[in-house]
Amino acid sequence: MFYNSTQDKNKSVLSAQAIAQGISQDGGLFVPESFPQLSKDELRSMLDMTYQDRAKLIISKYLTDFTADEIADCVDSAYTASKFGSDNPAPIASVDYNGAQLNLLELWHGPTCAFKDMALQILPHFLTKSLAKVGGGKDAVILVATSGDTGKAALEGFKDVEHTKIIVFYPVDGVSAMQKHQMNTQEGENVYVCAIRGNFDDAQTAVKKIFTDPQTAEILDKNNMMFSSANSINWGRLLPQIVYYISAYCDMVNMGKVGFGDKINITVPTGNFGNILAGYYAYEMGLPVNRFICASNSNNVLTDFINTGVYNKNRDFYTTVSPSMDILVSSNLERLLYALSGNDDKLTKGYMDALKSDGVYEVTPEIKEKIQAMFYGGFADEDATAKTIHDLFEQQGYLCDTHTAVAVSVCDAYIKATGDKTPVVIASTASPYKFSKAVLGALDKGDMPESEFDMVERLHEITKADVPAPLASLRGKKARFGDVTDKEDMQGVVLSALGIKG
Repeated sequence: MFYNSTQDKNKSVLSAQAIAQGISQDGGLFVPESFPQLSKDELRSMLDMTYQDRAKLIISKYLTDFTADEIADCVDSAYTASKFGSDNPAPIASVDYNGAQLNLLELWHGPTCAFKDMALQILPHFLTKSLAKVGGGKDAVILVATSGDTGKAALEGFKDVEHTKIIVFYPVDGVSAMQKHQMNTQEGENVYVCAIRGNFDDAQTAVKKIFTDPQTAEILDKNNMMFSSANSINWGRLLPQIVYYISAYCDMVNMGKVGFGDKINITVPTGNFGNILAGYYAYEMGLPVNRFICASNSNNVLTDFINTGVYNKNRDFYTTVSPSMDILVSSNLERLLYALSGNDDKLTKGYMDALKSDGVYEVTPEIKEKIQAMFYGGFADEDATAKTIHDLFEQQGYLCDTHTAVAVSVCDAYIKATGDKTPVVIASTASPYKFSKAVLGALDKGDMPESEFDMVERLHEITKADVPAPLASLRGKKARFGDVTDKEDMQGVVLSALGIKG
């Protein structure tokens, strides 16, 4: 299995190189040259497998330059009961909401209480094995821009991993208080965290620029280092997310929620388009999917794109209660455009160049038709998000976070608009306690406690929902990091954090 760049398909590398490098030097993203297929017999055989065994089977189809023992070691080290609370790291909770049954795929039982753990607990194992194959003895510098959850999950996954250093940038006013506290109290000798004055798109743009800057790469090379990524631009980050959609289908069959071979709908709250793209890749492998429901918050650039074929980032940016979706440049959409254009790298590069220069591009009628055949786009504003949190708890006693509420709201609107009765899986992406202020405000109109942890306590008193131990343990923990920088100075910050003079 080889991987090509979305902007130059003549660039062809094995998976170890794609994972170690993170992003192609031309600025494109690595994608598999073709999608391995899951036969019906293979899918049926997975019904009786554990999550871990399903992961080994799926991952082995993509990482063909890894041995079976290497893949088993990665999976078995990542998905343990001690890290995820049970042998199944991604359980399903079924609820009835406004007359429809929704199957919530809970992806937040890991050490940082967000779906990013599903990938970022295994990525360090992928990366260290990849570096041994192609790294030439260099240390990897993991450079991360985060809108909240990726940062902490990456820091936790890579802390004290040999031959790695990790640097995380986040928007100073663009994450929840709990997310900020999680990152700034991070332990580990190889970690560094810095806020930026700006939004996530500013951080992401600067990180990609640093990644592809030849001078910076040369400086790192002289110091026996190389850049890599823990964002979903890295293939090693995206691959594990394919697994949980296929596993969820198997679990739904076993639960009697869907007949084997029958189609499902998949609803994902997404800003960077990585999580929903992983579902689409599962579909390309043979997972029976009828429709992907792409749920956005008030930053509804993806909704407009799906409905019009025009991607336009020239619009107001909103800071919302679902900050992990506060994004106007959806990086992983590039991979979908490449696939739907028949792997047309020149067309894909043209779209990305237009986005950089003008902030807007329009896809061909053929691509637009393909997108609208498979994807539905909708969004939920702040009022709809709060109402969904309230109504779901009132109806079912089920407490969800702000991002999951966006997905439930959009899914509910889709069902009402179309009458589609296809069984649906909704990606539930974070613990509600990561966004206690917003969730508490949706349930209780009384005076808001001043402290984030007092909010957690009040929310627990009202709902009796368990507070995840990794969040409860943060109370009273002192911050290690508090630096804030301008986006123009991020390159200098990176070199300084590495102890390198530019």
